[in-house]
Amino acid sequence: MAASIGMMDAAYFVGRGEILSWINATLHLNLSKVEEAASGAVQCQMMDMIHPGVVPMHKVNFDAKTEYDMIQNYKILQEVFNKLKIEKHIEVNKLVKGRPLDNLEFLQWLKRYCDSMNGGIMNENYNPVERRCKGGKERNIKGSYKSSKSLQANNLSNVSDNGICIDESSGPKGRHKSEMSGGANSVGEIQGLCQEIADLKLSVDDLEKERDFYFGKLRDIEILCQTPEVEDLPMSMAIKKILYAVDAKVSALGEAQEIITKSGDDADADADADALDVHD
Repeated sequence: MAASIGMMDAAYFVGRGEILSWINATLHLNLSKVEEAASGAVQCQMMDMIHPGVVPMHKVNFDAKTEYDMIQNYKILQEVFNKLKIEKHIEVNKLVKGRPLDNLEFLQWLKRYCDSMNGGIMNENYNPVERRCKGGKERNIKGSYKSSKSLQANNLSNVSDNGICIDESSGPKGRHKSEMSGGANSVGEIQGLCQEIADLKLSVDDLEKERDFYFGKLRDIEILCQTPEVEDLPMSMAIKKILYAVDAKVSALGEAQEIITKSGDDADADADADALDVHD
């Protein structure tokens, strides 16, 4: 449910310093200007913290630099608003330009909204760094941490009847070294996974851009072929035959060529008939 926030609400009198402090403290960031949040990623993560499970964090691009990438983030945010029935118009065209005032007003509204949810109490179990890195897989990390604690408990019970540890590595010093080594390995694995995810995300984004580019061209061709002046021409019919083909394994090129060939034959026949009429 959306918070009722009018233009004269006290939310819009909150200074940018307070807004930045709130964002940095909540999401463990280091923003120095409100326009640094112009990509929409910060707003998406704030909603992810307030409404767990609603935001597809694996789709949010925290490295968005171009307007195209920023718009994709705002599309995700708009979908979240729609799911939550939040009646808030997002002026994407202004926000992606990085204008300080426009971004400040939107962040002021966002803070007011977050403060109105759950009595303004933030989720203490929310780990913003892990959510940015791994897009909602922090539960797996917690699970593995619990498992390691259980293994440590089992090691404590692995002693002889006279109370002497069987293996030195199961003693306090050995366990401490093991935990330190395991922690370092976990950090390295997380960093490696984060980099791998970032690389995959870039590849997917490039593929989506290429897909949208060619889809736009095909859509333009379709619209052209549907123009009343040309839609009944053989060439337009042949092109639509290819566009509307549903079997990906069978090419429609042959049928399209038959349409053009038949049209040519009919035209030749008509020409011959006209020639005969003239001769007669």
